[in-house]
Amino acid sequence: MQRIPNRKILYLGLLLSGFFWASLAKAVCPLCVVAIGAGLGLSRWLRIDDAVSSIWIGALLVSMVLWTLTEMKKKNWRFAYDTVVIFLAYYLLTFVPLYYAGIAGHPLNKIFGIDKIIFGTAVGTSIFLLSHWLHLYLKKKNNGNSFFPYQKVAIPVVVLVLTSLLFYLLILYKLI
Repeated sequence: MQRIPNRKILYLGLLLSGFFWASLAKAVCPLCVVAIGAGLGLSRWLRIDDAVSSIWIGALLVSMVLWTLTEMKKKNWRFAYDTVVIFLAYYLLTFVPLYYAGIAGHPLNKIFGIDKIIFGTAVGTSIFLLSHWLHLYLKKKNNGNSFFPYQKVAIPVVVLVLTSLLFYLLILYKLI
C-alpha cells in the first residue's frame, strides 16, 4: 500500500515539471501538452482501463510531434521526410519500452483483437488530429481569429474528455 503515495508524488512531480518545460520551450501549444499529460497521469492514477487512458497517450504523442515540427520549422531545421521520421520516432520511443516492460502486447489486454494501448493510442491520435483540424477550421471561418480565448486548448481537451467518457462507459457496461 505504500507504493500508491509514491505514485501520487511521481505523477504530481511530472505534471508540475511539465508546466516548467512548456514555458521554457515556448512551443506552439504548451498548455495543450500539459493538459493532455495531466489527463493521462490522472487516468493512470485512477486505474482507468488502458483503452481509455491510452487515448491520452495518442493525443500526447501527436501534440509532441506537432510541437517538435513547429519548433524545427521555426529554426529552419528541415530534412526529407521529417514529419514521418519525427512521428515514427515518438511512437517507437513510446511503444518499444512499453512492449519490453510487458505493459503493451499482453495477450489478455485486448479490445477487438487489438492491444488496448495500441487501440486507444490510435483513437487518441485520430481524435486529437480531428479536433486540431476543427480548431483550424473554426479559426479560418472567423478571419484567422479564435472564437474564444484558449480555443486551441479547449477544443482538443473537451473532445478528448468526451471520447474518454464514452469509451469508459462502453467498457463499464461491457458494450465493447
